[in-house]
Amino acid sequence: MEDFNWKEYLKDSFISMLWFSLLLFPMLVMKITVKGGMADVTYRWGYLVVIPVSAFILSALWKYFRERQQGGDKADKRGEIAALFRRTFIENRTVKKVSIISAILIMAFYPVFSGMYNTNVMISALIYIMLGLGLNIVLGLGGMLHLGHAAFFAVGAYTYGLFFKYAGQFFVDAGISTGWMFWIALPAGGIMAAVFGVLLSLPVLRLRGDYLAIVTLAFGEIMRMVLQNWGNVTGGATGISLIPRPWLFGINVTPRLAAVYIYYIVFAFVIISIITVSRLENSRIGRAWEAMREDEIACQSMGIDLVRNKLTAFILGSVWAGVAGVLFASQTTYINPDSFTIWESILILCIVVLGGTGSISGVILGALIIKLLPEYMRAFAQYRLLVFGLALVLMMIFRPGGIIKKVRKIYRFPLDEENDAAAEGQN
Repeated sequence: MEDFNWKEYLKDSFISMLWFSLLLFPMLVMKITVKGGMADVTYRWGYLVVIPVSAFILSALWKYFRERQQGGDKADKRGEIAALFRRTFIENRTVKKVSIISAILIMAFYPVFSGMYNTNVMISALIYIMLGLGLNIVLGLGGMLHLGHAAFFAVGAYTYGLFFKYAGQFFVDAGISTGWMFWIALPAGGIMAAVFGVLLSLPVLRLRGDYLAIVTLAFGEIMRMVLQNWGNVTGGATGISLIPRPWLFGINVTPRLAAVYIYYIVFAFVIISIITVSRLENSRIGRAWEAMREDEIACQSMGIDLVRNKLTAFILGSVWAGVAGVLFASQTTYINPDSFTIWESILILCIVVLGGTGSISGVILGALIIKLLPEYMRAFAQYRLLVFGLALVLMMIFRPGGIIKKVRKIYRFPLDEENDAAAEGQN
């Protein structure tokens, strides 16, 4: 880089090194342990070398890459390379079909070659793909910041849990397998979540931005507190246990086979969700959602009914969360309010933002990263949130559109040069 001022950058990096050394000294160098009411301070002087060197190097790299990101000619060149990559791999139909078929085959045979633990982890990831796709309708397409998505997740799970708690004995007395309750609760969970979606959307249809986020966040917390304090109905903090797994032709299967069976059910629903959301995205209502996301005033001036479209987005997003809640309850066979805290809503939001707002493939990748990496990084359990937060910060700075940025569908019409030339000759 011709205009790269090394002296200025090294000076800034040195100042950053001093600040980090001063701020992190009490936390990393000084270790305080309490024994018998007495505080014992241990100085780990090795960190006094690691902190300044790491801060200096990271600060220099940060400024270097920021400078490269803001460079004009190089940024244009990188944009051309990204466009070429998109045309060659992403927009190429043959490559896309081969990739989709390969991914489906890998996921279809995944339980065969993995153990029960890995299968259950993948089930959780697939459930969160459904949750991410549901929120993607509200946030990615509709542009409405929703921070209470876990509430509808809880509605679906508790629909199945309460159904078993109060009607399970009737099924047993009638000689009917309680596994049938799953197939009854599956549509019921989606319907109940849609009802609660309508109840939430009606008072917030005129809100947007931060105000909408605050109201949906409050709704999620209200739902969790109701489930926790209404102990006579929901079981309170104790929750509901022994929720039956899906019925499988009356066969008593081992936990391993039960996990595989649930895996294929969830996998089928994920495929249905992807196809449905993709069709919605390219439909008339999907275009209306995208117009509403870009500019509500201009959208309304073009004759689009904002109230109806917002209501539809909330309802459809809630249905996906409700169905995912039923699947979650059948997998874990135990639910309680602590499974649906505000952290779950933030996690689902991070899946959409990290993967790519509005991008279906981005949501899938975001869910796999956020749900699988923490499970396989348990050796670094105390640093997982630190790495997670740092990754989000870097993504927002260097790639704000997400890992897989949404690319709107483009229709190209080939030009008939001979007809154009003939028309010009006649004129």
